[in-house]
Amino acid sequence: MGVGSSKNRVDAWEKVTGQAKYTADLMPQNLYTAKVVHSTIANGWVKSFDLEEALKVPGVVKIVTCFDVPDIQFPTPGHPWSVEKAHQDIKDRKLLNRRVRMYGDDIAAVIAEDDIAARRAADKIKVEYEEYPVILDPEASMKEGAPLLHEEKPGNVIAHTSFVLGDGSFEEAACEEGLTVIEKEYRTQPVQHCHIEVPVSYAYMEKGRIVIVTSTQIPHIVRRVVSQALGIPIGQIRVIKPYIGGGFGNKQDVLYEPLNAFLCTQAGGHGVRLELSREETLGCTRVRHAFTWKIKGAVREDGTLVARKYEAYSNQGAYASHAHAIAANAANIFKQLYQDEKVLESDSYTVYTNLMTGGAMRGYGIPQGDFVTECVADDLARAVGMDPLEFRLKNCVKEGYRDPHLGIAFHSYGLKACIEKGREYIRWEEKRKAYENQSGPVRRGVGMAIFNYKTGVYPISLETSSCRMVLNQDGSMQLFMGATEIGQGADTVFTQMAAEITGITEDRIHIETVQDTDTTPFDTGAYASRQTYVSGKAVKKTGELFKQRILEYAAFKLKLPCGDMPSEEDTGAGASEAAEACAESSAWKRLDIKENQVIDKASGEVLLSLAALAEEALYSLEKSVHITAETTSHCKENSFASGVCFAEVEVDMPVGKIRILDIINVHDSGKLINPSLAKAQVHGGMSMGIGYALSEELLVDEKTGRPLNANLLDYKIPTAMDTPDLHTDFVEMDDPTGPFGNKALGEPPTIPVAPAIRNAVLHATGIAFDSLPLSPQKLVERFMKEGMIGAESGKLKGGETHV
Repeated sequence: MGVGSSKNRVDAWEKVTGQAKYTADLMPQNLYTAKVVHSTIANGWVKSFDLEEALKVPGVVKIVTCFDVPDIQFPTPGHPWSVEKAHQDIKDRKLLNRRVRMYGDDIAAVIAEDDIAARRAADKIKVEYEEYPVILDPEASMKEGAPLLHEEKPGNVIAHTSFVLGDGSFEEAACEEGLTVIEKEYRTQPVQHCHIEVPVSYAYMEKGRIVIVTSTQIPHIVRRVVSQALGIPIGQIRVIKPYIGGGFGNKQDVLYEPLNAFLCTQAGGHGVRLELSREETLGCTRVRHAFTWKIKGAVREDGTLVARKYEAYSNQGAYASHAHAIAANAANIFKQLYQDEKVLESDSYTVYTNLMTGGAMRGYGIPQGDFVTECVADDLARAVGMDPLEFRLKNCVKEGYRDPHLGIAFHSYGLKACIEKGREYIRWEEKRKAYENQSGPVRRGVGMAIFNYKTGVYPISLETSSCRMVLNQDGSMQLFMGATEIGQGADTVFTQMAAEITGITEDRIHIETVQDTDTTPFDTGAYASRQTYVSGKAVKKTGELFKQRILEYAAFKLKLPCGDMPSEEDTGAGASEAAEACAESSAWKRLDIKENQVIDKASGEVLLSLAALAEEALYSLEKSVHITAETTSHCKENSFASGVCFAEVEVDMPVGKIRILDIINVHDSGKLINPSLAKAQVHGGMSMGIGYALSEELLVDEKTGRPLNANLLDYKIPTAMDTPDLHTDFVEMDDPTGPFGNKALGEPPTIPVAPAIRNAVLHATGIAFDSLPLSPQKLVERFMKEGMIGAESGKLKGGETHV
């Protein structure tokens, strides 16, 4: 029972049998359907609409355009709100936009009696535009004369941050005699989350309030943003989050809930459903930010990292969303993972373009930052002929490290132990030697990449979470969390935590999966690998208070010598005062709860069942007490998780095919709450990292900005046939800041996979690929350019034919 055991998921049966109710399963039959009309240009203005033919379509209720919505700009990212204006998210979006900034921008919406009518009407709407040139590259967008996308941000630069660690400049440090200096550019691509359930919601009015049922990671934040977008009090809004079919950060943005709420008011309060297609999801919601870097590095012949210079351009796309937080995070891992002997210079730019809007995605900028960091590490090691593993051991972040800007530290440190475990598993030295000096069309290599990742967002932003526990009449517990289950297993680990603290077994703990902002305790939501750490603290704090209150009543019931407490009739005191008097006597401290029984702590003797106690507490004529507990945990701690990925690959050069022969992630995530769930989390993250490395990329037409592969046929995510056996291991260390010695695990598994694969290809072929994905076309073109294969398909240099 409790923490550390591989308990089955509490929602497993409902999900595998189809009994779990998602947003679409809960929709009433009489809902209207809304269809968003998207722009067919990427940059310009909407001049006018011709709605005449659209309004003739039978079943159309109303058409709302960008000229009809409130003139209110609002933010969309799932961040805690700041009471300090300087730290508030950028308000640059409207419900519908006259100023078009991306292909597929939201410019109008049709409300109709059914989906067919809505689609037909949307297709008949004619739009007149004033069109501007399309800009998809951040550096081009920054140039003088480029069209301004948002008047509030001159030069299209959302933010520029810089720092210097050490003395002097890179150029000064690089003047040292005998240094090897590299200067390179690296790139990563935009990719999409590809959660199974598309963004879907429905909204209706009840008693003058708007009720929104939606698939979201952040129900309490959705409530606040809808309030801001519509300009109405937050108390007039209720948000309900049912089961959710994945989010990976896309649903950490408030996507279409504000528009859905507004459309419902335009339909007289009648319920309106708004469900995106897969094509809209890929092309019109959020993507992982594309990055371009210009990097310089200087290393001594003995492998000592002397200095680096980091210059990053984050492609934000059309709207701010999470904005510069992504670029700042990417720069942080470049800073944190290796310490330069002399100096590190860093500049980061986040820039508006006409690309799809960049938002949160699993890892929040760290997969991009780790790619460039670990490519540079391998490239520097190779430049001085040093084993890349030994280069990392020599230069990587050390035990006791504390970030000089954020103050976040390794309160427990298992990075080097992770490296050693992975080294042994992959048989590093043996394979590095075996794969030297290869020839022929098919070559093999092994590569690695390390990472670190903070747990939650403190001190950058607020970390707060609440929990409520209620004792039912049968002695079971009702557990309410504001933290959201989005498929990652949060409800299961919260149940285990509650069992660990209270002594009530998991089968007697009933966690409420559905979050309802009218009744659910406050929590900012599922993101930043925070919930087991931050919300876990709330479970622990509440569980301790809940248990105390149960034992206080048990002490009264058992008439322990706290003991001769006067009755309410004698004193006029209420039940809570009586319980406090018992608590003050400390008699309850002689008791404990074990497997749903109240026991004597010293002897272990069973004194009373929780079922009997609960019934007595609720129905006693002498002292009726409704035993509940609710607390808030304001987290002001953070700790780094870390780990490594090792990959062994086979590269078929004439066809540009990379096959993963073996791959392992080794993680330091503190103590594991549920080892089976931890392993599953790592497997899911690794699969996402493989897609990022090898095949995934959202392509757009360079002239028009139109997405070219916004569907799951042309957008290539790995299938079961593409995914190798995935191996995991852990270095378990008790982290003193975690509620149960635990720290981040949700996002980290994705982070090191792509650079590990890239570095394995470098070992196999001697070619450093400095951009993602490592697609067959990219590989073949590069091998041809390097003269490693002939222009005629299937032939190696020298005429050797690939069979």
